[in-house]
Amino acid sequence: MKPIWIVDDDQSIRWVLEKALARENFTTRSFSGVRDALAALEGESPQVLVSDIRMPGGSGLELLQTVRDRLPGLPVIIMTAFSDLDSAVAAFQGGAFEYLAKPFDVDKAVELIRRAVDESMRGEAAVDERVTETPEMLGQAPAMQDMFRAIGRLSHSAATVLITGESGTGKELVARALHRHSPRANGPFIALNTAAIPKDLLESELFGHERGAFTGAQAMRQGRFEQAENGTLFLDEIGDMPFDLQTRLLRVLSDGQFYRVGGHNPLKANVRVIAATHQNLDARVRQGLFREDLYHRLNVIRLRLPALRERSEDIPLLTRHFLQKSARDLGVEPKRVSDEALAYLASLPFPGNVRQLENLCNWLTVMAPAQVIEQKDLPPDLTPRHDATPEAIAVSSDGAVAPAPAVQNGAAASVPAMAGVATSVWENGLRTEVARLLRENSADVMDELARRFEAAVIREALDFTRGRKVEAAERLGIGRNTITRKIQELHLDA
Repeated sequence: MKPIWIVDDDQSIRWVLEKALARENFTTRSFSGVRDALAALEGESPQVLVSDIRMPGGSGLELLQTVRDRLPGLPVIIMTAFSDLDSAVAAFQGGAFEYLAKPFDVDKAVELIRRAVDESMRGEAAVDERVTETPEMLGQAPAMQDMFRAIGRLSHSAATVLITGESGTGKELVARALHRHSPRANGPFIALNTAAIPKDLLESELFGHERGAFTGAQAMRQGRFEQAENGTLFLDEIGDMPFDLQTRLLRVLSDGQFYRVGGHNPLKANVRVIAATHQNLDARVRQGLFREDLYHRLNVIRLRLPALRERSEDIPLLTRHFLQKSARDLGVEPKRVSDEALAYLASLPFPGNVRQLENLCNWLTVMAPAQVIEQKDLPPDLTPRHDATPEAIAVSSDGAVAPAPAVQNGAAASVPAMAGVATSVWENGLRTEVARLLRENSADVMDELARRFEAAVIREALDFTRGRKVEAAERLGIGRNTITRKIQELHLDA
């Protein structure tokens, strides 16, 4: 392995790092200034470069820029005694692997250098994963393969399609794919979220209006049906459409004609309609909130998009794709995810589905400290932490950033918050584990999960009470003899 280069005008810093790295069996080479390091670069290269930011005769940022130009894959750690925002931003904008403020803990510095070495070794062995052409949709799970086959079968059809699935699963992507592979591909694709338009404006959005049809209508305006002529109209969240407008939509689907608001002449609609909803339309029909005849008109062919937790084997593939996409959008080097972190991500329920995963990848592209993302680099709300602070930051499924729930004495600060947020997380995780065990035809699933559940609860209670069994039993609401017996049955004595 190549040596680790240390560039610092402070001899004591060089000495400390040399000795600490030697204990870890790393070879080093030290330089007192930028010029000497640049001269050495002409004939050799390091495994990792650790450089001070401010030195006589040259700046560490200048060295960083030169190294990035000559050796773009070389991890560079920038050190500085000036812990200011400008230095940190400049280091990361220059492509630094990490920013290390002085004075630093030597063990932490060595651990950081070890991570940089691992990154360098991976970079040397990595195969270029860049995608030359962005695919329409990704998915290796059986449910997604069924979806791809359905899109293929519909490629020569103009039939009305109803797409169902939870929010964030990618219903508009399916609609666009259906359009792109249909006989109407050369026509326009017009999308309208019916839940995002106020009721008073939705009719005009759909069918257009004549001049003077209502206050403010100073000119004739085409609606989405006219804009989508000879193409496809995608009506998202159709389940939220007002009841009276459902009647007008039904008429268009029935006879292919409509009127602009305030108009008297019928217009022909040569449009293929694809609708989507996250709601249960059968239930809404029973509740009298959705017209049954319109439901049957839309439900000619139904495609159901699976939730991300139902296709967890696709999470690594989607994660790599979104990291590549985010890096292209930001003009930076794409980051990679370690196998351990990918396995952990694949175990999460992702209630926000693919949209939440994409937002997470955007966050990691900007905020993850290294090119290889480890589990500890994930946002705090995605990693199990016993030392979480009230100021922990959470990335929600819609990309918003918010403080995580406050924690007091190891428990959620408010019962409603715990019941509404935390509970859903562990329940979704439990469902994922149940699905895995069932797929593997495991025996005695109920007994196995019950034992694991009891063991986890009792372990956590004993950790919380520092091993005091009586207090743990009181906290859990069980008897002293019960907790003693459970500890023995579950082999928790150790």
